[in-house]
Amino acid sequence: MERFQQQSILRDLQKKMVILSGPRQAGKTTLAKAISKQFTSSMYLNYDSYEDRRIFLKEAWLPSVELLIFDEIHKMPKWKNYLKGVYDTKPEHQKILVTGSARLEVFKQVGDSLAGRYFLHRLMPLSPAECEKVHVNYTIDRFLERGGFPEPFLTQDLMDTDRWRLQYIDSLLREDVLDFENIQNLNAIRLVFELLRERVGSPVSYSSIAQDAAISPNTVKKYIQILEALYIVFRVTPFSRNIARSLLKEPKIYFFDIGLVKGGSGSRFENLVGFCLLKHALAKADYQAKIVSLHYLLTKEKKEVDFVLAQDNQMEKLIEVKYSDHLINPSLRYFHEKYQTPSVQVVKELKREWVENQIEVVQGVNFLKSLYL
Repeated sequence: MERFQQQSILRDLQKKMVILSGPRQAGKTTLAKAISKQFTSSMYLNYDSYEDRRIFLKEAWLPSVELLIFDEIHKMPKWKNYLKGVYDTKPEHQKILVTGSARLEVFKQVGDSLAGRYFLHRLMPLSPAECEKVHVNYTIDRFLERGGFPEPFLTQDLMDTDRWRLQYIDSLLREDVLDFENIQNLNAIRLVFELLRERVGSPVSYSSIAQDAAISPNTVKKYIQILEALYIVFRVTPFSRNIARSLLKEPKIYFFDIGLVKGGSGSRFENLVGFCLLKHALAKADYQAKIVSLHYLLTKEKKEVDFVLAQDNQMEKLIEVKYSDHLINPSLRYFHEKYQTPSVQVVKELKREWVENQIEVVQGVNFLKSLYL
C-alpha cells in the first residue's frame, strides 16, 4: 500500500533534504524503499549495520547515486554536523532522505544546526482518515483490537497481532531505551510503562506512579520523557493561554499503539481519537505550516472535556469522547457556552447524528475519517 506522504516527500526531495521520523515499525523503511523505486539509482544505508557504518564514515558512495537513504543516523556522534557536510558538498542532482525511529528533533542540543536544509515529515501509524485516502478496508473495531501499526493491522491472523505486540514491547523497552539513554533500572521503567497502560484517559500523577514504582517523581518524569521521545507515548496537557502554567499541570498519557491500552473499550476508543487528533495536528504542521496543538480542559470543580484543538494558543474545537452515551456531556455544554467554541461529541456507538445549540453529536467513524491526515 502507498502511504499518503509518498508524493509529498518526492516533491520535497527536489527542494531539500527530507527527514522522516516516527515510531518504530510505523513503516518508514518500507516507505523509503518505495520512494527509492522512483529513482534510477539509490543507496540505502542503516547506521545499525556494521558494513553500512563503514560506508557512512568513508562517504563511500558514487557521485552518480540519485537518492541516498540514511536510516538511524541519529545514533551517530555529531550526526547533524555529518549531515550538514554531506548535504552542502553533494552533487546537485543527489537527494537525501533521512529516517529514524526516535524523535530526531529531541537532539537539538547536538551538533550544528540543519536549519534551512530539510523538510520534516512524521510518519504515524494508520488512521481511519489515511485508510480512506489510500483505499484500505477498515473498521473502528479493527483499530481498537489491533492498533494502527501496519503489520498487526493488516495481518489476517489475530494471533500474529498478539505475537507482534509482545516482540514490539520487548524491543522498545530493551533495545530502544538502552540506545537512547543508559538506564540502570530497566525493571523500573518497564513498571512505569505498565502503570501508564492502566491510566489512559486520566490525568497522571507523577507522585502516585512514583509511589507504586518505588522511585522518585523526578525519575518518573524522566522515564515518561524517554517513552515520549521514542514515540511510545504522547502527552496531552491542560489548555492554558499561559503555556508554562499548562505544562506544570498533570498531563494525560496516551499510546501510539492503541493495542497497548489496558482497560475497557471506552479507554481504547478515547486513545484512538486522541491519536488521530495528534496525527491531524502533526500533519497540519508538516504540510500546511500551521501550528496546531492538542490539549484537554479541566477546572478546579472537575469540569472536564477530553480534547481541545488549539491554533496560535486559541481554542478551535472542543471534543468530548464517548463510547455509547449520546447525551451531551454537561462539561462540554458548559465550556461551549462559556467560550463559544465549536464543539463536538464523538460517539462510537450512535444510531443517529444530531445537533443541539451548535454542539454536534457525531458517529466516531465519521469524525475520524474527516480529520486532516
